[in-house]
Amino acid sequence: MRYFIEVALEENVTRAAEKLHVSQPALSRQVRDLEEELGFALLERSAKSVALTEAGRVFLDEASEVLKRLEVGIAAARAVAEGGSGELHIGYAPSLTVKILPPTIRAFQAEFPKVKVKLHDLSSEEMMAGLRSGDLDFAFMLESKVKALAGFRFEALKREGLRLAVGNEHALAKGGSVSLGRLKKETLLGFDLKEYPEYGDLLGRLFKAAKVRLKLAEQHESVSSLVAAVEAGMGVAVVTESLACVAGGRVTLLELEEEMECLVVGIAWRERALLAKEAAFLDKAMEVCRGDA
Repeated sequence: MRYFIEVALEENVTRAAEKLHVSQPALSRQVRDLEEELGFALLERSAKSVALTEAGRVFLDEASEVLKRLEVGIAAARAVAEGGSGELHIGYAPSLTVKILPPTIRAFQAEFPKVKVKLHDLSSEEMMAGLRSGDLDFAFMLESKVKALAGFRFEALKREGLRLAVGNEHALAKGGSVSLGRLKKETLLGFDLKEYPEYGDLLGRLFKAAKVRLKLAEQHESVSSLVAAVEAGMGVAVVTESLACVAGGRVTLLELEEEMECLVVGIAWRERALLAKEAAFLDKAMEVCRGDA
């Protein structure tokens, strides 16, 4: 399959052979053997070049995906054979994981010092895409609809309450709680609803329960830009209580008068047999949150 893919991409057997460091006859023979095994032609050959048949174009896409998964499998097996080395790719949302992620990584690295933990600050949609493709091993995110998706697992870790973020110079920053009805007079900021669909669901449920109609005047793609906008007095925002750890003293967080069920923050992964290092990382995250409870 590797030989076929290279020939298909180069559209020339000679160039493909040079790139693969094999002889041209050997390369041609390998591709013909593949065609015989499949029972149909993958390439249309001329004196100077080759072109994909219609079946060949379909097979090229599928063969490329198979080899990608093979490389992932080899890397995973090598990590086991080398006694817990390799990498873990973790997706996360900064404001939700500020109390979870650092202690989890510290505990994990103490047991698996050779494993590199690579962090990816992503939106919810990007994390789901990363889990599907295999680019991410785990993702720390709100429960939202993850639990209902076939082929995914979700373990709840902690619960988050809601707060209203206002600038420190805002009239509401003097303290006390605030009702959502009061926000009709305010410019409401929030996260990008396309990138963070669960945030839109959250606001919808919150406003419906409070019987108020509010719309976002401005949407932000990251927690840093949202905090900066609130700090600058551009508006107010409904956020999770853990934002305090990210924003520090830059904004003031107020309690909401309306009662709202807490949000569930957890860790998601594709349903599969976990490697030893993956199972250990999951265990550490759960231990950290049990200790925090």
